[in-house]
Amino acid sequence: MSNLKDLNLDQRAALSPKEAREYFREGQVLPTAGISAGYAQANLMIVPQELAFDVLLFAQRNPKSCPVLGVLEAGEVSSELFAGGDIRTDVPQYMVYENGVKVAEPTDLSQYWREDLVTFIIGCSFTFESALIDSGISVAHIEQGVNVPMYKTTLRSKTAGKMSGPMVVSMRPIPASQVADAVRITSRYPAVHGAPVHIGNPEELGITDLSKPDFGDAVDIPEGTVPVFWACGVTPQAAVMESKPTLAIGHAPGHMLITDIKDSQYQVP
Repeated sequence: MSNLKDLNLDQRAALSPKEAREYFREGQVLPTAGISAGYAQANLMIVPQELAFDVLLFAQRNPKSCPVLGVLEAGEVSSELFAGGDIRTDVPQYMVYENGVKVAEPTDLSQYWREDLVTFIIGCSFTFESALIDSGISVAHIEQGVNVPMYKTTLRSKTAGKMSGPMVVSMRPIPASQVADAVRITSRYPAVHGAPVHIGNPEELGITDLSKPDFGDAVDIPEGTVPVFWACGVTPQAAVMESKPTLAIGHAPGHMLITDIKDSQYQVP
């Protein structure tokens, strides 16, 4: 199999979801923005069954940051969202937390897997990026070949059971003349975070330095652009860090599950 990093942007975009997942199953690691263009991507939160209701309630109370696309029952490793796939191997990289502390970043969950683990598949804003690009709106982290920048904010998520923490946002610098278009386009994708939660001054979210994201990579912010912030599916991981359950597993931020579902299926009129 070729090296995924050796493919250019067009070649990565042309991969089918199944082909992309095969690269990841082989242990290749790369942020998934721009890969398998036109197909929905998803965040993960995997927890023991005893915590699953709290996570489901957390998602229900925080639908902007945690829009649930699907839930695998305890021990299940595949679903119709990624037919023939395996949730333990088909994401480029994972984050394993014990008592709220990251203890590993594996590319394969086999050694951590338990039959009581419940997987939540949560919408990701990478899903609407093809629509932005098709409308002539540049996406900085794709063009710059880095991971999307993500930040913890001072906005608090609504608590649910043992789950509490801050909202996490992703940021894309958008040309000022295209901000209204970006809002209009992304608002049609409520299942993958929808419209932005904030536009402009990052300090109003408690973000003091855009060059120092909490997750992902910083991007160059061209002159004439405005920072635009969307709710982010890393929010449950921020809650895990604060709430400290004995075990929780997420995707490495920016390293998503690529599903077989077309972006257009999550678009509303």
